[in-house]
Amino acid sequence: MVEPEPEQMACGAGQRLGAPETLGISTLDPGHRPPAMPPGRHVTIRVRMLDDTEEVFDISQKASGKVLFDLVCSHMNLIEGDYFGLEFQNHQKLMVWLDHIKPIIKQLRRPKHTILRFAVKFFPPDHAQLLEELTRYLFALQVKQDLSCGRLTCNDTSAALMVSHIIQSEIGDFEESQCRSHLLNNSYIPDQMPLIDKIMEFHSKNIGQTPSESDYQLLEVARRLEMYGIRLHPAKDREGTGLSLAVAHTGVLVFQGQTKINAFNWSKVRKLSFKRKRFLIKLRPDLNSSYQDTLEFLMASRDCCKVFWKICVEYHAFFRLFEEPKPKPKPVLFTRGSSFRFSGRTQKQVIDYVKESEFKKIPFDRKHSRVQHNSRLSPLPSPRHHEVPTDRVSPGDRVDSPSQHHWKESALVTAEDSSPRTTRTSPAHQSNGHEDRTASVSRTEETRGTTQQNHKDHQNTGVLPDSPLPSAHSGHGMVNGQRSLDLCSPFIDGRQPSPLTSPLLNDACSVRTDDEDEVRRKRYPTDKAYFIAKELLTTERTYVKDLEVITVSFQNAVGQDESTPDSLKNILQSTFEPLHKFHTGFLREVEQRLALWEGRSNAHIKGDYQRIGDVMLKNLQALKPLAVNLHKQSDVLLELEKVCRASQKLERLCRDFELQKVCYIPLNVFILRPLHRLTCYKQILERLCKHYPGTHGDFRDCRAALADVSEVVEQLQGSLIKLENFQKLLELKKDLIGIDNLFVPGREFIRLGCLSKLSGKGLQQRMFFLFNDVILYTSRGMTASNQFKVHGQLSLHGMTIRESEDEWGVPHAFTLVGQKQSVVVAASSLTEMGKWMTDIKAAIEMAKTSNGPSCDLLTDSVRDNKCPEDSAVDVESEDDMTASNTALEKPVPHRGNTMVHVCWHRNTSVSMVDFRVAVENQLSGNLLRKFKNSNGWQKLWVVFTNFSLFFYKSHQDDYPLASLPLLGYSVTVPSESENIHKDYVFKLHFKSHVYYFRTESEYSFERWMEVIRSATVPSGQARVLNSKESHPL
Repeated sequence: MVEPEPEQMACGAGQRLGAPETLGISTLDPGHRPPAMPPGRHVTIRVRMLDDTEEVFDISQKASGKVLFDLVCSHMNLIEGDYFGLEFQNHQKLMVWLDHIKPIIKQLRRPKHTILRFAVKFFPPDHAQLLEELTRYLFALQVKQDLSCGRLTCNDTSAALMVSHIIQSEIGDFEESQCRSHLLNNSYIPDQMPLIDKIMEFHSKNIGQTPSESDYQLLEVARRLEMYGIRLHPAKDREGTGLSLAVAHTGVLVFQGQTKINAFNWSKVRKLSFKRKRFLIKLRPDLNSSYQDTLEFLMASRDCCKVFWKICVEYHAFFRLFEEPKPKPKPVLFTRGSSFRFSGRTQKQVIDYVKESEFKKIPFDRKHSRVQHNSRLSPLPSPRHHEVPTDRVSPGDRVDSPSQHHWKESALVTAEDSSPRTTRTSPAHQSNGHEDRTASVSRTEETRGTTQQNHKDHQNTGVLPDSPLPSAHSGHGMVNGQRSLDLCSPFIDGRQPSPLTSPLLNDACSVRTDDEDEVRRKRYPTDKAYFIAKELLTTERTYVKDLEVITVSFQNAVGQDESTPDSLKNILQSTFEPLHKFHTGFLREVEQRLALWEGRSNAHIKGDYQRIGDVMLKNLQALKPLAVNLHKQSDVLLELEKVCRASQKLERLCRDFELQKVCYIPLNVFILRPLHRLTCYKQILERLCKHYPGTHGDFRDCRAALADVSEVVEQLQGSLIKLENFQKLLELKKDLIGIDNLFVPGREFIRLGCLSKLSGKGLQQRMFFLFNDVILYTSRGMTASNQFKVHGQLSLHGMTIRESEDEWGVPHAFTLVGQKQSVVVAASSLTEMGKWMTDIKAAIEMAKTSNGPSCDLLTDSVRDNKCPEDSAVDVESEDDMTASNTALEKPVPHRGNTMVHVCWHRNTSVSMVDFRVAVENQLSGNLLRKFKNSNGWQKLWVVFTNFSLFFYKSHQDDYPLASLPLLGYSVTVPSESENIHKDYVFKLHFKSHVYYFRTESEYSFERWMEVIRSATVPSGQARVLNSKESHPL
């Protein structure tokens, strides 16, 4: 082989093997060459790539940053280079991005001693927007770096899942000994050792997954993490609280530690600026927002402010503008402010450019790089210096270029993690797509020459030598804990779909076309029974997770505390462990049946698996022996309350546990979950029996299972009502300050909510609690405990109620006339007034005919602060919130998102009947969510319970990412003017907050609408409803 000339090598460095001549530079127009090198002294600049290797470039000192960046992109033949940048540490020890406009000599004080890092600069919300395989590979390397250095934080499951995809791309299919050895010799995440078994478990499920598919799956998991693409900039607010600022495609974010506490969307930001150390965010006027017009953050120095301001300007321009902003005209006399502007293509221009060009059709093949530990490594000689190409060369010369082949191999093969960060070392030889390192430089050079010749022989076929053959079966990867095989059924031609076009991934992406919707519907069962069975599966997954809150999280918490009595530990274990074991097996059977029903295996050919009644009948009969465990729920509640009363330490432990993310609803609600779950089984079976004709093969099993579960539910119904009332009293006790004896035999909770009480200072917001014997009214003070202080009580014995809107001139007002005092209150709406008056009248009638409790609820301190002559216009001030110390001398941390607090903020009310209906209508499943001003749909696992929607990344997550209390919201169907041209979409709106949710089927749509609306259905009593009002939640 004739050795090519050096100029030809330099020219070939920017080309792909066997590809037509391309520039590979996204910042240049088609047909243009890189900018000419300015005259002047050249300097050598080192650039560290994303695989930790270093490249050396010769460039003129007077050249702009864009010239160097274009040279780097040309060297890699990177088309979508606009997502990346060159980062370096300036003389002030700050990490900054290389400015494309300024000359290099003005940015790098000591170019020879400065190492620039090639890194991802702009993180798009969806990696499907990256059209080139090479770009996704580079993004995967960036995620790998962020995981390794601890910048990309996540839970253990997500971390193990991502590492499994990384090692799948490096060493190929799972082999236990090899995988364990590889993990012991390579560290991908901090504190990796405890997760090795979990990583290996995930890796074993990735068999058949190609490196490119592994990159895609890695990005699919990473993009859903809160810290994906986040670079924190330390700051402080006006009060001096330590915070961090960050910028993303959506806008400016505020973090406290690793938790996002606020976000300012670009649409709400009017101006970003900085003045000395102060970073200023000016917001657009919003009547519904509580924020000030200008937010101020203090950073370490002016330079820190400027660095963050620059990246904000660039992020806004890249993601929000259609084209590069034009430079400002230079002022004649004076300059004011910074002249910095974004230079380069916007994301829209990049996407349009790649779609319109032919570059994306050029294949980029990824290969495994199986690292052989303890083998002898032989680094290659340092690569030649790269220069800006000046002449075009023929395709044949390009193929034979060592520099070209050097980059091609190093791009296809991942470098060994443990290698030192020196110069680039290329793989010596590949056998079946896996790296086999040799011991000598001479053999390496010889092998490289052979490989080049082999490639030249294969270039006409478009197949690289020694490339791995396509897998005969699809990869069983996992996305956020969900198997991608769930949506993998054969195409018409018999081939498995690639994860790059998997409907599961398309669901999670921004937009799915109507054609894809149609294909998806055809591939899945359309029978209503299938979707009913799927509801059983999704709700069972949530139920098993709820059981684990007790069997795992809470038991671990109380087990580590020496003061916990054995009686509590024993009753928790004996009651919930058998139930958790049973339902785990039941869930496994339901998952297997649904997999067969969907046709994800050939087992459906051998039998009729499109049924669920037999599985439910078998397991509900097996549940009967555990009925004694279901009867123990009252014993668990009583024992927990008894030990908390006896030990303040244990009470504080329970309160602290309720503050944890895993305990997303009150602890006592988890204890009653097994009883509520039986009601859900009954409703599912009722829907199946109603759907099936009497001749259907599954009808008989469903009817028998319905008879079994109805019998158990009927036996437990009486005790369940009492337990729910007792649980609600326990929950209210934690929310109230200033009461002595809330637990009295015969006392029943009826309604809680917000009313305005008329006093000497006018209408003041108060929280009212209606029981069957007394009404309490409270207010919420600015205390650390987030509790409500009781101001007074009104006995229902001898009370009368009358409307008094005309009497006081207050809309929706009514008067409560008691034996000792009268109180005038006003509801927020006619509907609320009707609910309150109906329930209070019913409670008064109950008090007349029953010998219920009549004891005083108030503590002595609260009673002393109330005058016996209190009237409808009593003077009441917030100052008396701190007039006395209650039984809790020190404020105890308390949940600030309970239903009492939601009612306070939303100015509404809920009744005990509403609570029971909401509990019976729990629902779980995947939904696509869209915000009012966003374009894409985000796939989330959503749980409806306790009047709230809880959002997860997947059903395997231990705690929700966020919650949305629905009280006060209205649920409707989008109108034509909203341009939501999708099926099965419902809309939630409250004031200016609007959310759209999209379901997978008509049945799912009807169920979500039903359960959300059920929270507001009247409890069989008369309600005063305005026919023009929608259904508020």
